[in-house]
Order: sequence, then C-alpha cells, then structure tokens
Amino acid sequence: MAYIKIIEPDDAEGTLKEIYQQLEKTRGKLANIHKIQSLNPESITRHMDLYMTVMFGKSPLTRSQREMIAVVVSKANRCKYCQQHHLEALKHFWKEEKKLRTFHKNYRNAGLSSVELLLCQYAEKLTLTPDSTEVENCIVEMKHAGFDDRSILDAALVIAYFNFVNRIVLGLGVEPEKEGVDGYIYDSEE
Repeated sequence: MAYIKIIEPDDAEGTLKEIYQQLEKTRGKLANIHKIQSLNPESITRHMDLYMTVMFGKSPLTRSQREMIAVVVSKANRCKYCQQHHLEALKHFWKEEKKLRTFHKNYRNAGLSSVELLLCQYAEKLTLTPDSTEVENCIVEMKHAGFDDRSILDAALVIAYFNFVNRIVLGLGVEPEKEGVDGYIYDSEE
C-alpha cells in the first residue's frame, strides 16, 4: 500500500483527469508510478517527458538495450515494481521466455552480445558503485568496443533515470498494478 494519498482515476478532476486520460491513450494504460504523483500533476507530465525522451527518443541504443538497462538497474536496487514492468517490455522485444528468465536471474548467463553485456555491466556498476574506478573502466571498455560518446551518454541517462524512479517507487511504497503489467504500448524503433 502506498505511503501517501493517491488520487484514483475515478476521483480525478481537471488537469489530473486530463493527464490520466492522455496517459491511457498514449501508453495503453495508467501505471501506479503515475498515480503516486497525483498530488502534483505537473510532476507526472514532466516525468513522462523525461521517460519518453530517455526510453523512446532517437538514440544509438535500441529500445531493447534500454529495457535491459532498466531491468539491471532495478534489480540492483531491489525494485520489484520496475523489474516487473521492464521485464514485460523486454519480453515484447525478445519474445524468448527462457532467455528472459536467465537474464533476470543473472544477465551474465543470458547469452548476450558483447555490446549488451557491456551495457549491463555499466548499468550495474554505475548503480552500485557510482564513484568507483570500475565505472570509468566500463566506459573505457565501451569505447574500445566501438561505443561512441552519444551511446555512453544515453546509457548513463537510462541508468540515472531508473535510479530516480526506483527511489520514488521504493520511497513511496508503489505496488504493482492489480491487473498486471501487460497491455502497455512498447513502440519500437528497432
């Protein structure tokens, strides 16, 4: 149960009601991460602008790579809510249940490409030890593997975004949606 008051869609009025309706239209359904911000509707709009830019905007990183990063960060932070949501998104792209289960258990054993593995390592290191030389070493390895600076920037943005969201979820007691996490729109650039 959330630690703060949430305004449910049936009780929403004015701007909040419009935001909820727009989210249902563009994302397929309304997530609890949005409802937890209902006391500050502008934060929902700004949050979605950031989310759409980082996760769906033009990038050298594919949508599935960004979803992998989301899962690795959320697992490192023990954020079950975001793990559920972004494993479902990753399932949409991979369509391989066994690979998905293995990835969630230990990404190192999931048969990832060297590029995917480097992204996951960077996500884990930047989340768990952001001030360590291991982060710099990850970037050096990424550059040696052919990552350009824009790819590294975009990876860092996804990692930072999910650390931000994981703390909202964990800090305010956001629970998984009762109806499950399927049914969202995962528009792809791949």
